[in-house]
Parts: sequence; C-alpha cells; structure tokens
Amino acid sequence: MIFFGALLAAILSCSSATLLAPSVTFAENILRAFFPRIGDDQFLRMLRIVVFVFALSVLAFSLLSNSTIYGMVESAYKITLVAAFTPLAFGLYWKRATNQARCSRLPGPGHLGGAGDLQSERVHAAAVHGLLAAIGGMVIGSLLPQRIVAHAAHSQHKTG
Repeated sequence: MIFFGALLAAILSCSSATLLAPSVTFAENILRAFFPRIGDDQFLRMLRIVVFVFALSVLAFSLLSNSTIYGMVESAYKITLVAAFTPLAFGLYWKRATNQARCSRLPGPGHLGGAGDLQSERVHAAAVHGLLAAIGGMVIGSLLPQRIVAHAAHSQHKTG
C-alpha cells in the first residue's frame, strides 16, 4: 500500500512540474511581451488561465490518443525539441541571436503538425525537419532584422 502511495505521489509531482514549466515559460516569455505594464495580480490571473488552458489541451491530447504513456511523453518531448531547444541553444551560444528570432518557435511545430499522427514513424523524420526549420527560423529571424535596419540606415545616409 505504501509503495502505491509513493508511486502516485511521484507521478503527480512529475506531472505538475511538467504542466507548470511550459505554462510559466509561455506566460513569462511570450505573453508578458504583449502586456509589459501588467501588474503582479493580473499576471498571476493570466498565468492561472494559461495553466488551465494547457491542462485542457493535455487532457484532450491524452483522451484522443491511442498510444501508451511512454508514447505520449515521447511526442511531448518532440514538440519541446522543435519549439524550445533551438531558441535556448542559440540564445546561450550564438552571440548574434536576437529577441526578434522568436519566430524560430513557429516552423518547428508546424512540421510536426503537418506530419499528422504524432505517434507515427514519420514523426521522427518530421522532428528532424522541424528542428532544421526552427534553426532556419532562428538564423533568419536574428539576421534579417539587422540587415533590414542596416540597409535602411545606409539608404537614408545616401539620400541625406
């Protein structure tokens, strides 16, 4: 009886951490940019709504899936790979990475979504393609705004 209680506690602890981590990351890094003057009370309310929406989406995913828990966890980490790994790695190790490169989070999950069933074998290839698309989005999103600003400044300097 004690073993099953400990097992249930470990499962609930891991699932709450797995739910809170992306919710807080999304609210703090993405939503806060849209509401820069938001107070702590409003941010807490917004965070609770994000946690609730994420919980509903996870519940829908688990109810509609025919795979095992291992397969669902594997699918969840494929999404993390293509949506969060690239900005994190480039932000840490590439000096030219900019804040405008948030667009690198968009093409990766799009490749996974285009792969159809997240449990199929095609998703492994889609995860690699999604990772490559996210890397491309990071490079383009970091370099293109700098190039546009430099080109505009050069054109203005020429005419002025």
